[in-house]
Amino acid sequence: MKLLDSKGRLLNKVSILDLGAALVVLLVIIGIFIVPGKSGVSTIAQVSKKPIEVDVIVRGLGIRDPESLIQQFENERKTNIVIRNQPAGKVNIKNIQPLPRTTVVPQPDGSVKALPDPRPEVVFFKDMILTLGGEAQITNTGAVLGNQKVKIGTLIELEGKDYNFNTSTIDVRILN
Repeated sequence: MKLLDSKGRLLNKVSILDLGAALVVLLVIIGIFIVPGKSGVSTIAQVSKKPIEVDVIVRGLGIRDPESLIQQFENERKTNIVIRNQPAGKVNIKNIQPLPRTTVVPQPDGSVKALPDPRPEVVFFKDMILTLGGEAQITNTGAVLGNQKVKIGTLIELEGKDYNFNTSTIDVRILN
């Protein structure tokens, strides 16, 4: 009795093609149910959460009354943030540092000085640095705030009751 007959059957009973197909189906079932791997498991969920501070700069914000906006920040102390068009939750406003509007003025000796800008329309533009604080997930590639990575240069949109404007991240500090 031969192991393979002329029709490609093992021991005259089972076809080699049928046996191969059954083996493939068995391996697929083992691959799906017995060895699932990491599919469907978020790697972000397995990282630690730590408090962070993010410094953002606001340049040339057009506003009629800048002091009222600064007062609103100081009263509410929280703001909504949007990163890459995705809402990322609320963060604390820890510090507000208004920046003076200056212009570069050449001096007779060839040097330059930054002096207060004398233009009257400068009253309606405000520069400031805001320090935002919150809890972030810390991964190997940086801080993740509201499922979005936050790095220097990341554009963050601040949104509140009376305001909505973009800022640029200038510093990210992970606190212990």
